[in-house]
Amino acid sequence: MRIDIFSIFPGIFRGPFDESIVRRAIDRGLLQIALHDIRDHGVGRHRAVDDTPYGGGAGMVMAAPPIFDAVEGVLGESVKSMPIILMAPSGEVFTQAIARELAGLDRFAMLCGRYEGVDQRVRNHLVTRELSIGDYVLTGGELAAAVIVDVVARLIPGVIEAASLDEESFTDGLLEYPQYTRPATYRGWSVPDVLLSGHHAEIGRWRHERSVELTRERRPDLLERRTTREID
Repeated sequence: MRIDIFSIFPGIFRGPFDESIVRRAIDRGLLQIALHDIRDHGVGRHRAVDDTPYGGGAGMVMAAPPIFDAVEGVLGESVKSMPIILMAPSGEVFTQAIARELAGLDRFAMLCGRYEGVDQRVRNHLVTRELSIGDYVLTGGELAAAVIVDVVARLIPGVIEAASLDEESFTDGLLEYPQYTRPATYRGWSVPDVLLSGHHAEIGRWRHERSVELTRERRPDLLERRTTREID
């Protein structure tokens, strides 16, 4: 998979992409991340990429020409068919289901907004999808893009063991059950007996029950959605 990321602060990605799972995916040749500086296509001596909004108002808006020039210059003819995702607070909320969808692609691009946002013509005529990682506003789309890359990278076949993905939170609409490891007793707190029993059916039943309980307590909306899907 190849992911092209367009930003005016590409240096933000160096830390997140140089460590852990994402680094492993890159080193194994399973993932290629290309960072592109929109300022390389900025206007004038100062390579300006933003301007004041028409109609007035606070802040600055990222201008259309540098963004179009950057994206089209890199993607070429592929710009007409490739998924181009804008990170924006008003976008569709990113989910594990969307992550699995993106993980099935060979290539997609991400555009990181800044300031008061991007010129609407970018959204209307260049971007194919808008995503948000939550109901809050970041100073820019870079951290949100890094989150999405991290989630997608671990779903690429060969990056981590497939079995590790089977019972994770959100995989089947439930939060993951509690996990324990050695020692069996620590400061008087003991691991549930069933996990030490070696009885796989009982362990499976216990884990499912705990998943349902935890989901009901913390994310009842997930249970409601799961029930709706089963009825449908």
